[in-house]
Amino acid sequence: MNPRITFVEDDAELAELIGDYLRSYGFDIAVIDRGDTALEAILADPPDLVLLDIMLPGKDGLTLCRELRVDYQGPIVMLTSLNSDMNQILGFELGANDYVLKTTPPSVLLARIRAHLRQSHAAPEPGPAGKKADKILDFGTLQIDHMNRSVRFLNEPIPLSTGDFDLLWELASHAGEVLTRDDLLMTLRGVRYDGLDRSIDVAISRLRKKLGDDTADPRKIKTIRHKGYLFANDVWR
Repeated sequence: MNPRITFVEDDAELAELIGDYLRSYGFDIAVIDRGDTALEAILADPPDLVLLDIMLPGKDGLTLCRELRVDYQGPIVMLTSLNSDMNQILGFELGANDYVLKTTPPSVLLARIRAHLRQSHAAPEPGPAGKKADKILDFGTLQIDHMNRSVRFLNEPIPLSTGDFDLLWELASHAGEVLTRDDLLMTLRGVRYDGLDRSIDVAISRLRKKLGDDTADPRKIKTIRHKGYLFANDVWR
């Protein structure tokens, strides 16, 4: 079955150009031209990935991204002409997996979409029982189930996007070890840290909030100055 993308874009010419390009590579593309009708349509028949403009009639893409994240777990890629650090940071804060400018070559957009779909649909690694990708990581008040891609904290389910779950799993799988931004980006996205990408920092901030960590003085997911992040394994019980 071809991967399904819902493209929320009110520029009909651009939607047709990008839609035709992605269809030529085997994607099924559904275009929605209003933000205020997209939420219901996407949740009624969830696609594999949402491609989302920001400037939309009826409801802006950032608001739509926040609302989608309540129930939609697939990748959300913002595709926008707004080249603003603040909009990019806000997009990641609200649950977007990526932020791509409309001036980006279509081949690069295609590569990024494929990378997010590979990450979203990654199956647990085969191997003997007990291998880390097949088991539940249990830290007492926090349980992370890789097979079911679920998280429970203080006996309550914690909804996470695909990208945030994968980041948490990577950190927790290396509890007690410092992981650099470069380590995390290479593992999760296959790209090197360029010194500017803040997506890991923003995702860490989201995880801290959801897991009851003090964002001003974090003790569960620690920032190790000039090095990276450390998931503490002795503070959850």
